[in-house]
Amino acid sequence: MKVLITGGAGFIGSNLARYWLQNHPDDHVTVYDSLTYAGHRESLADLEANRRFSFVLGDICDAVSVAQVLKGIDLVLHLAAESHNDRAIRDPLVAIQTNAVGTAVLLEACRKSRISRFHHVSTDEVYGSLPLESNVSFTLESPYTPRGPYPASKAASDHFVRAWFETYGLPSTISNCGNNFGPFQHPEKLIPVAITNLLLGGKVLLYGDGKNVRDWIHVTDHCSALDLVSTRGTPGRTYLVSAQNERSNREVVTAILNHLHLGLDRIEFVSDRPGHDRRYALDPSALVQELGWRPQLGFDEALKATVHWYQAHRDWWQPLVTSEPKRAPPAT
Repeated sequence: MKVLITGGAGFIGSNLARYWLQNHPDDHVTVYDSLTYAGHRESLADLEANRRFSFVLGDICDAVSVAQVLKGIDLVLHLAAESHNDRAIRDPLVAIQTNAVGTAVLLEACRKSRISRFHHVSTDEVYGSLPLESNVSFTLESPYTPRGPYPASKAASDHFVRAWFETYGLPSTISNCGNNFGPFQHPEKLIPVAITNLLLGGKVLLYGDGKNVRDWIHVTDHCSALDLVSTRGTPGRTYLVSAQNERSNREVVTAILNHLHLGLDRIEFVSDRPGHDRRYALDPSALVQELGWRPQLGFDEALKATVHWYQAHRDWWQPLVTSEPKRAPPAT
């Protein structure tokens, strides 16, 4: 089978390309990426010599380029997106162009190319925010209530995927997932920016009271879910991906400090950002019951391994940051 991963030079995409080549020895993987600030060929360096791997530079908004790269492709795994909340608040049209318009361009090209299967990777943020004091989770019946430009643009892309399935019969699935962490994550999200800031001798800046809760999953577990959904999931269905590791931002940062043997004085609280959702949580029952998926990595074990990866791979992340710690809070 020939597989195309859009956004495959990004964090989740590069891990997915590596995962797919390791677990599907007869498949060929093509990464299609425009190499924005969050896409790095260096994240794919160990794959470049693999004869079952290829890289194509291109933008999902470019219909001509997309049509060309789709030739001979069987499965499309669509991960290309602008995923930074703060960037989307500052410049919402960029997120809308890539996430909504780009997805529509890609879907139409897939329809014309008669792609055998299309899988769209989305976010839990399309469902809005849950109260901190509740113990409920988002389900497949939860309404879409995005509260910022980034989740609104992803909600639009989800609706486009469903529309192309219902209107044109494009065989597609959708997955919505919580916060990923692991190797090769650009140092702008909470865990990598916390680790790299601390390794540079700085502090970790947290929005508000730091009590915002996120649903965390190691990227390898997410990749295994994407494998199952895209190859065995029911076309037209949506699957919620969650390892059910709820942690507040403060708890996550405290755990990182403990792994680095540092104190709480390395945390600095700053004014909250507009529309900062308090809590996300997903119910993965359909994924577990229908496809038998289970996460393999516990949060604490996976976080410790992630800290060690950033300690050992300064050559990857150091060029992406200045020599000084970042003075902006991380995205969550």
